[in-house]
Amino acid sequence: MAYATGTALLAALVVGCSADSGADGSAADGKSGETTVAAAAPGKYRTLPEACGSVTVSALKDLLPGTADLPEDQQKKVYAGTAAVTYNTERRVGCSWKSDTSTAAHTLKIDFERVVSYDPAVSDDDRALEVYTKKETAAGLSPASSSASPDSAEGDGTGDDTKDTDKPGSKGGAKGSDAEDSDTGSGPSSHALATSATASADPDSTATDGAGTDGTDADGTDTDLRPRLLDGLGDSAFLNDRLTHSGSAAQHRTVSVVFRTSNVVVTIEYTEQPTVSTVVPDSAELQEKAQALARNLVEKFSE
Repeated sequence: MAYATGTALLAALVVGCSADSGADGSAADGKSGETTVAAAAPGKYRTLPEACGSVTVSALKDLLPGTADLPEDQQKKVYAGTAAVTYNTERRVGCSWKSDTSTAAHTLKIDFERVVSYDPAVSDDDRALEVYTKKETAAGLSPASSSASPDSAEGDGTGDDTKDTDKPGSKGGAKGSDAEDSDTGSGPSSHALATSATASADPDSTATDGAGTDGTDADGTDTDLRPRLLDGLGDSAFLNDRLTHSGSAAQHRTVSVVFRTSNVVVTIEYTEQPTVSTVVPDSAELQEKAQALARNLVEKFSE
């Protein structure tokens, strides 16, 4: 009986193996129906530049006026900058510079983030675009921002979100009535969004909704100075401009330029705070200097 049972078991095993064999006698592949997904292409950049050395001294002299008048040892300290604390310099680096004069304080901050996708189906560039888009939305320059707050995105790098924000380009110290001027820190109104879309289509154009023929809004605000998308700067870019007040302290303006080039997202923040509270920092000047620096940084990545 034991012999018969063992023989039967052996026969069953033979039949089972035969059933699993292909027509040509080879073993069937259980994964033959699956298709292999090719890994997405890696990003162009594998390293990041040294942040504090990425801005030339000549550029810093222009961005930090008054520093050249300081004693040489103090100049060197200001121009050297302060490196941001980071735990992985291959993924993120940053630097900041600050100068104080009798008329105003200027602060410059730059941040480089190299984005890496850990999903083989998503490229580094696509993941970097997601990071950039979140910043753009937080600045109120994407359709989704109409229901989103600039403070909702962590580390959006779009400037100081202190209370009492005036419209960019405004020369008055009074608080505006648009949604972007509210204490909630929400994105700009639909009017500002329309302006941004117009500037995106043609950076030399001005918004026509409520705007005068001289390129200003009905309230005298220069529409070209509003937060807007920028053309010809990396793969995608935008500019944000915020004038803030903090109690009785002097108001200060922060201009941010954020751009993406391949899998790297760069954020520039340039702030001016006059020593006299009634003086309003010039929006056009700060925007031009911030954009000039952004263009220089784009060129460095192209080298």
